[in-house]
Amino acid sequence: MQDLAGARIQTVRDHMRLECEHDWDAVIATFVHPRYELYGSGTVFDGEAAVRGYFAASRTPFPDQANEIIAIAADGDSDRVLVEFWLTGSHLGPLRLTGRTIEPTGRSFRVRMAASFEFAPGSDKIVCERPYFDQGAVLRALDLA
Repeated sequence: MQDLAGARIQTVRDHMRLECEHDWDAVIATFVHPRYELYGSGTVFDGEAAVRGYFAASRTPFPDQANEIIAIAADGDSDRVLVEFWLTGSHLGPLRLTGRTIEPTGRSFRVRMAASFEFAPGSDKIVCERPYFDQGAVLRALDLA
């Protein structure tokens, strides 16, 4: 079980690094079936086309979006890896919000988040990533809320 837990932790580390590198093909390859469930907004991106659309939409306003892992742990009994991290980025492109667009400010943000990665039983392939966050945290960090 420890070998599988270690492999899963490495998959999450790779997945998060590949997101920073914008290597979307390699990120997609970490999944059995690509799926993000964003807790905070309640939005679900299910399937490769939807997930790639999420990548494009989220990197348009923040092309340098990155993460810095604070802590990571595997729970073999529930097929989960939990990670706490800093999400960072700079507002360098148009930010589309419901009913309005905020033009780039050049300001940077750094907000603390957590995510759960669910794995297929007995596998080191991700079934779903579930980031947990306060929707307004980035806007407050950018002094836009």
